[in-house]
Amino acid sequence: MKRNILVLIIFFITLMAIFLLAFSISPTKDINGTAINKTQKPVILITVDSLMSLPLQKGIQEGKAPAFSFLINNGQFHPEVISSYPTMSVTIDSTLLTGTYADQHKIPGLIWFKEDENHIISYGSGLREIWSLGVKNVALDSIVHLNEEHLSKSVQTIHEKLTNDNIQSASINGLLYRGNFHHQLNVPKLISTMGLLPNDIKISGPTLLSLGALSLYNPENDFHKLAWSRMGVNNQFTVNELKFLIEQNKLPAFTLAYLPDGDKDLHKNGPNDLRSIEKADQHLQELLNSYSTWEEAIEQTIWIVHGDSAQSTVMKDKNNSLIDLNDLLKDYTFWERKNTNGEIAIAINERMAYINLNDENVELSEVVKILRKDQRIGIIAWKEGETNYVISPQSNKELIFSPEGSYKDMYGQSWKLKGDHSILNLSIESGGHIEYGDYPDGLARLYGALHSHEGRFIIVDAKPQYEFIEKHSHDHAGGGAHGSLHKIDSLVPLIITGTQEKPEYNRLVDFKEWIIKLMK
Repeated sequence: MKRNILVLIIFFITLMAIFLLAFSISPTKDINGTAINKTQKPVILITVDSLMSLPLQKGIQEGKAPAFSFLINNGQFHPEVISSYPTMSVTIDSTLLTGTYADQHKIPGLIWFKEDENHIISYGSGLREIWSLGVKNVALDSIVHLNEEHLSKSVQTIHEKLTNDNIQSASINGLLYRGNFHHQLNVPKLISTMGLLPNDIKISGPTLLSLGALSLYNPENDFHKLAWSRMGVNNQFTVNELKFLIEQNKLPAFTLAYLPDGDKDLHKNGPNDLRSIEKADQHLQELLNSYSTWEEAIEQTIWIVHGDSAQSTVMKDKNNSLIDLNDLLKDYTFWERKNTNGEIAIAINERMAYINLNDENVELSEVVKILRKDQRIGIIAWKEGETNYVISPQSNKELIFSPEGSYKDMYGQSWKLKGDHSILNLSIESGGHIEYGDYPDGLARLYGALHSHEGRFIIVDAKPQYEFIEKHSHDHAGGGAHGSLHKIDSLVPLIITGTQEKPEYNRLVDFKEWIIKLMK
């Protein structure tokens, strides 16, 4: 999943020494041309891809994570913060940046079907998926269209809001970075020559924008932006850029930086692999060492470190663990780039999927009936107007919900509820108070996905240990995956050091307002 989009593009640009030539020519940007206003205590928010609480605490107990331990011992530790849905990078990042769920920011997932263009959007996943959708299409969607077109103009990002308040910000290796400043990306010549990306790409970002080989400030990052270093989309590149800002005294009031490496390791080795914790900790040590002492680092700077989504184990037996939607729905025809008239378009987001019904003659109830027979599916959901329906193979009933009713949850959200509450593991306490179980903030997050884009579609969400596939999917059998609404994919740690302030609720959707308050 996640921030390997540039890597996957490179796979198709292959071949020998051309790499070195192609990726050594993108120049560094002159940071001296940007005046940075000094603030009393700048904020650095670091997203550690697939950081999870239990492995983190185990790593600390075994003495493998001294930087994490230092930050926790000198600050706050919140082990269960709720992610967005689906629990996939770009949707999570959009929620973090805009303070909204997908019904408002309009980024439905890593892969989704855009009805008005009759086109499956992918921001990068498995190689076969990228090949089937077209390398150029994936490159343009992830590098250009994601921020400039797909992310709703009706919501403001943190960067846009801070700029409007005359506060500067930076983004380092974030795929979501929309802001009010114009930047030009330095596209390697081989990529533009092959027509994968335009030679001249102008985008809108924060005051400072670093994005791998496409936009960098630290001249010493040349070695870490090459093809075999994932074009700069790696932990060391991010750390080098951030250290450069600190050492050059160019750190703005707010900086959002991504450490992406752990995701790939955990997909392969499973969620109990501690090596990703050790590697991330080593990079945090480098950042803290940019100051004379670690104590000085937390005196001068507010440090926020968090995970974006968890990962859960997928059983090794592929015949059991992988839910093949092509096979399950074999009586229908499927959208493909060479067959855009298919009745159904499947958009796999690992442990969840959107099933888009493109042919009006396809009966939603018939598709649901087929899906309901598979006991590996946890929930099946769809909408009709503002009314949302949820069923499960484990229940003969249904749950119907919509916003603004007599039931209220701990986040101040009110809901109309009818039917079997157990499908979403809801408990209704006295006074109509909703308590969430296996699906934290499940009503709002599921509503967000159901209203994230146009079209007639069904959401399927897998039970723990299972994953969805279609003919082009890369699977994670025997390793780790995420995407689902279940708490096993949705709860991540948050570390706050340098301030006593915290988000109103333990949810990523509340980060934006909290960060803006820290700036004032």
